[in-house]
Amino acid sequence: MTMGTVAAIGAWTSVSGLALAGVDVLVAEDPEAVRQAWQGLPGTVGLVILTASAARALGAAVAEPEPSRPLTVVMP
Repeated sequence: MTMGTVAAIGAWTSVSGLALAGVDVLVAEDPEAVRQAWQGLPGTVGLVILTASAARALGAAVAEPEPSRPLTVVMP
């Protein structure tokens, strides 16, 4: 079994430091950029870290569990 990669979506000031831990950082400063980043996630991503504002921009897109979707967590 292979582990998926970890990605973070959100504003630069909130997610940039995660790159130091090997997280794929997807900077998205506005709701449309968040939605584009979410849609463009590669299939290898197993965990997505979202800022609170990114989670709000995605709304129900991440709220409902689905086997084909990566595990998603929201930063406090």
